[in-house]
Amino acid sequence: MSAPMTLLEQVRALLDRAGAETADPAVRAAIAGARRRLDEPLRVAIAGKVKAGKSTLLNALVGEGLAPTDAGECTRIVTWYADGPTYAVTAHLTDGGTEARPFNRVDGAVRISLGRPAEQVDHLEVRVPSARLRRHTLIDTPGIASLSTDVSLRTMAFLDAEGERAAKTDAVIYLLRHMHASDVRFLESFHGDGLSSGTPVNAVGVLSRADEIGGARLDAMAAAARVAGRYASDERLRRLCPIVVPVAGLLGAAGATLREDEYRTLAAVAAEPMAEIVELLLTADRFAASAPERREALQRLGLFGVRLSVRLIREGKVHDSADLAAALTEHSGIDRLRAVFAAQFVGRSEVLKARSALAVLDEFLTPGSALAAEAERIRASAHEFVELRLLHLVRSGRLPGTDAQLAEMDLLLGGAGGAAHHRLGLPADAPPARIAAAAQVALARWQGVAEHPFTARELRTAARAVARSCEGLLAAVS
Repeated sequence: MSAPMTLLEQVRALLDRAGAETADPAVRAAIAGARRRLDEPLRVAIAGKVKAGKSTLLNALVGEGLAPTDAGECTRIVTWYADGPTYAVTAHLTDGGTEARPFNRVDGAVRISLGRPAEQVDHLEVRVPSARLRRHTLIDTPGIASLSTDVSLRTMAFLDAEGERAAKTDAVIYLLRHMHASDVRFLESFHGDGLSSGTPVNAVGVLSRADEIGGARLDAMAAAARVAGRYASDERLRRLCPIVVPVAGLLGAAGATLREDEYRTLAAVAAEPMAEIVELLLTADRFAASAPERREALQRLGLFGVRLSVRLIREGKVHDSADLAAALTEHSGIDRLRAVFAAQFVGRSEVLKARSALAVLDEFLTPGSALAAEAERIRASAHEFVELRLLHLVRSGRLPGTDAQLAEMDLLLGGAGGAAHHRLGLPADAPPARIAAAAQVALARWQGVAEHPFTARELRTAARAVARSCEGLLAAVS
């Protein structure tokens, strides 16, 4: 007896049928593109308001200073950063054409010569040899709420889940500084009206420039963590973006690219008498005015990063540039974001890519046709989609149950990540026997909820699905 088809295998088969049954070359090309995407890296957009730190965060995630962080012409264009055998830049034009574009590297950043008005470029594609880009393509988007309406519309059109380009990206990292109604509106537009267009697990919030909270004091990241916690518990935001991670993007980028001369500059400051250090680090302007090399260090690390570096060096906690780079990375929050990224996005890449492929197909299927019915069957029966629908109900407060039940349901459905240890609240190194035992206990508990005569009908249905998730965990370790 053959094994049942996986979710991606079902979607591939449906796309093949749809491609074979259409006579329209444009539709066939779009469907073929959707099929190719199933085998490509996950596409993750980085979005947020102007000056939120999107390019800096992208550089920190990649571990290389690729994206320019100044307000150049190319920051008005959606730019894709993907793995490739060598550095190359391609401009995808609004008329459907493509052309290779010359570029150079300035302080590590890729500076692209457009050769034409930005309005004629749909998006740029930058290929980079990068191990971190092999599993996901990162997409830098123009700032939302820009003074230029056209610039903001590029991002909104690219990510709007109800637009014709709904499936261009699989997930989004959204940068917040101070939560505003426009942030909620953006996330609502990204998710759209239905889970076929967006899900609560394909958006992660980042409290960006977290080191600036509290005036760049040395306890700034702790203060930022408290603010992020409040954001994550906000009822409006939780249903759209349930995880908010505080990140100091400058620290993360500097930790990945710190130079030896920058370490020497900071070490020289740390060697000064304490009274002079206190005076120097009182304000950013005072530190920048003291010497050109210090001004450059300030631009790279920010005032918080300079203060932290000087303290770590002075207290003997770091002894060279490699030590300091590791410490800056640790304090930046970028490792925490990478862990969330892996759990929420990489761990769910199959279902997120399947969702995107079906969204493309929806644009061309005739309602009531056999192909449309098959697409709906996949969405209704594939357990991965069932889990996403239930997560949405849990997080939007539309499912009855005790607080403890809803919290456990969120975990078991993969709200903190799809791996077994995430779902069961176990450490990452938990042995299979412990995972199996925990899954068995959870299975018995949720079977009991499903079978209890006083359980509400909606909760009974959800409990059966949670029990199915527990059975999947048991099957995976048996």
